[in-house]
Amino acid sequence: MATLLLRLAAPLQSWGADSKFEVRKTEREPTKSGVLGLLAAALGLRRDDEEGPRRLRTLRFALRVDQEGELLVDFHTAGNPTPEEVRRARRAGKATKPPYVTRRYYLSDAVFLVGLESEDEAFLQELRSALLRPAFPLFLGRRACPPTLPLCLGIRQKPLRQAMEEEMDQAPPWRRKQRRVRLLCDAEMGEAGAALRRDLPLSFSPIHRRFGYRPAREQMLEIQPPPEEHSTQHDPFAQL
Repeated sequence: MATLLLRLAAPLQSWGADSKFEVRKTEREPTKSGVLGLLAAALGLRRDDEEGPRRLRTLRFALRVDQEGELLVDFHTAGNPTPEEVRRARRAGKATKPPYVTRRYYLSDAVFLVGLESEDEAFLQELRSALLRPAFPLFLGRRACPPTLPLCLGIRQKPLRQAMEEEMDQAPPWRRKQRRVRLLCDAEMGEAGAALRRDLPLSFSPIHRRFGYRPAREQMLEIQPPPEEHSTQHDPFAQL
């Protein structure tokens, strides 16, 4: 059993699980469908590829919140007609549609550790290679949110839970201290403390995206800082 580890960090991330029309929400942490979509992009899978999501769904998923993000909302004005569209509508005797405001939510300065466990280590190696040389551009939930490096931390010869507990704190050095963070893991159906999340991708098709439910369990995990680090200095360019 081996685990592939990812570090998801960027100035902005957005992981929508229930976004409709003018309001584009974000969850507090990455969704499983969003992370598997990132892997599908790295592999070069097409959205209408039905086999790709099926293979990715075999991965067992866990997520550690090393730095909670601040919620940020951005307002966009959409539907502004161009001067040519206005002239065309006037000639046709039609009225142009008025612009409307959309609200898009983001997580600012969040840092997550993601673990993907599989018995098929060759598949994990394939994913690692794809993340280092992705077929399509990678982003954290939205195209305007490219990840900072390193994105792929490599493969650990450990079960998922052990890898998540033992991996170094991914928060910036000046924030690393003994503390408790949230850990979310795939669970068994009916497991105590598990809740259903609707973020299991069944199809990435742009015509009809489909998602299923998966049981997941959230708990608190205590992590230790690296013993050799004692600096409290802040480097504002560390995430670039």
